[in-house]
Amino acid sequence: MPKTIIQGFNELHTKLTPSSFESKAVQTHRASIKSCLENNFGMTNFFKTGSTGNGTSISGYSDTDYFASIPTDKLKKDSSVSLRELKEALHKRFPTTGVYVDSPAVVCPFGTLKSESTEIVPADYLKQVNGSNIYDIPDGNSEWMNAGPTAHNKYVSDVNKKSGNKVKPLIRFLKAWKYYCNVPISSFYLEIKTVKYAEKETSIEYSYDIRKIIAILYDTDLSAVIDPTGISGYIHACSSDAKKKDAISKLKTAKTRSGNARIEQNNENIKEAFEWWDKFFNGKFPSYY
Repeated sequence: MPKTIIQGFNELHTKLTPSSFESKAVQTHRASIKSCLENNFGMTNFFKTGSTGNGTSISGYSDTDYFASIPTDKLKKDSSVSLRELKEALHKRFPTTGVYVDSPAVVCPFGTLKSESTEIVPADYLKQVNGSNIYDIPDGNSEWMNAGPTAHNKYVSDVNKKSGNKVKPLIRFLKAWKYYCNVPISSFYLEIKTVKYAEKETSIEYSYDIRKIIAILYDTDLSAVIDPTGISGYIHACSSDAKKKDAISKLKTAKTRSGNARIEQNNENIKEAFEWWDKFFNGKFPSYY
């Protein structure tokens, strides 16, 4: 059991980091999805994106995201129609899986854990900018929007490297709070807001910076953020007003708990600080030794 706050966060990060083991079932599902999309839509490329692709996924909670590069003539002007067509094709291939649309992706919820789910985003290749491929993907409103997963991964990795590899763990801690407390904030939004914050900092101390980021999110009312890579335009925190209201309510609680944890830590009341972080992470923070 840890004796210091930093030891507590290090132990938590170890628990959050998925193992490198990939089951035969996962490999089989990926091959079956790939074959289905190649046969039905002439898919030309199928690759991992999101948190799994850049090292910020959460063990047991983060699903696996893929971009499916599909020729333009196989896609519809109305992106919701393309999503429905992908869903129907995948449903035929996996009739008992419960395939559904969650824009910008089609979700195949294999198994019982979120980490066993696969999300497939239909993507129309547009061009290459500064060595990164740019795609059109569904925007959630029947239109298409630009996305550059390679450029986003590079942005995160560059800031992470500058911080001494502390930004990706910081992202993981905030995503863990989101999952543990069922906060309906976009993981992509959390990631971009965290990296934008971190690139201005000269050092990272998890207990301080988590509290600071939570306060910023709450105080700015989860305002949209401009994509720092200049590709995707505005990135929104929540997919509906109802979810935003719920998220802000939970942010208020998180702001209080993380603030109290820092006060206790500053007063050298380490046991009490552990207790507040445990409340912050909904009972998932390591126990104080």
